[in-house]
Amino acid sequence: MALRHGAAAAACIMVVIAGGASAQGLTPPPLTANSGDAAFDSQAPLTANTQAPQLPQLGEGVLVSVNSDMITSYDLKQRMLLLIVTSGVQVTQDNYAAFQQQALNSLIDEKLEMQEMNHWKLKVTDKEVDDELKRMAGQSNMSKDQLLAELKRVGVEADTLRQQIRAGIGWQELVGGRYHSNAAVGSAQVDAMMDKVIADGQKPQYLVSEIFIDPQVAGSMQAAQQGAQQLYDQLQKKVAPFQAVARQFSNAPSAANGGDEGWLVSGNIDPAIETALKQLQPGEMSPPVMTKDGAYILLLRRKTDGNADMLFHLKEAAVPLSDGNGSAALTAFSDRVKTCDAFDDQNEKAASGVQLVDLGEVQLSTLTPEYFDALHPLKEGEVTSPLKNSQNTNILYVCSRQLAGDNALSRSQLEDNLVNQRLAMLGKRYLRELRASATIEHLQ
Repeated sequence: MALRHGAAAAACIMVVIAGGASAQGLTPPPLTANSGDAAFDSQAPLTANTQAPQLPQLGEGVLVSVNSDMITSYDLKQRMLLLIVTSGVQVTQDNYAAFQQQALNSLIDEKLEMQEMNHWKLKVTDKEVDDELKRMAGQSNMSKDQLLAELKRVGVEADTLRQQIRAGIGWQELVGGRYHSNAAVGSAQVDAMMDKVIADGQKPQYLVSEIFIDPQVAGSMQAAQQGAQQLYDQLQKKVAPFQAVARQFSNAPSAANGGDEGWLVSGNIDPAIETALKQLQPGEMSPPVMTKDGAYILLLRRKTDGNADMLFHLKEAAVPLSDGNGSAALTAFSDRVKTCDAFDDQNEKAASGVQLVDLGEVQLSTLTPEYFDALHPLKEGEVTSPLKNSQNTNILYVCSRQLAGDNALSRSQLEDNLVNQRLAMLGKRYLRELRASATIEHLQ
């Protein structure tokens, strides 16, 4: 979860899961013809054929004062144009007021972020901005200069986008710098969460993209619902791609990734959201789902029934089958040598006849049923009872375990996710405190 600058809030805590954690990194099933990834990975809407949006005339002059900084009608028009051409959403008489408020809220937050960056003398280099511009342009199969030229053609000045990018990068660096020590997590917490991720791998999972409309940003729960419905109607008509709309209008941290919320696990999801997901097939999108937090539009990309494969790092102590006392010898060995670290110290001290081998990483699904059943419930640091195969009697030490697959979440990735999740929460609180202490005056 990245602390990137969203359209209406620079950093928000993940709210789609009520009291749970996402299972990002679970091994996805193979892509199928009806996969929802096609709906998610839609092309950015800005092309050489994009028409310049027509907006109602705005009153000239200063609209809002944010401490000592001013937001003018020109600033607001530029931000609205940027939102339109980068999201593909069409402004109508019904959604114009909400759209304008969305753009204004974005500008207010951006002013507060820039003021705080200046207070701490944090500078974002032009190279950092250019690198992000190149990344954005690449998503539309353009160069940086081509992207800026197309924006210019439809009325958006380069400085408008560059300023938004500069604020997003700087705010992320500021929050990370100020709060990183507060966001650190202990090894016990990482271990517990890894156990949970692995257990969740045995439950139904949903790969979801989201658009979240926050009632605190929209003005009320009713306004959030209406705004979500308007976006849903336009998405249904395919006038705007899901990724682009999420980037510009969603108030969730996943907005930075085009709404990609990752894998959600059954039982850890808000009941209203899980009910909606159960009714969808890959590639389908839900109408607005209302929760106590706000309004969600959900795109189901893939789903699994659970039973994820696992990868164990194993060490083996074994005796030949011919040794009639093998099971007793191995039980005595495991009573004395209880961990993988202690196992490593036994190379010179192992009891006569006990062979010690580091088996490395072994995929659970490749084992015989007996070994599968013995290892499946074990956690890191645990040992099997004596088992027999065609060659020997052995016991297996579980040194580590994780979900199998190229996209499986590693322990280090999980730790990074937990830190970023905490940073997101602290960033949202930070911005809320800045708003509360600021002098914000609406002059028109």
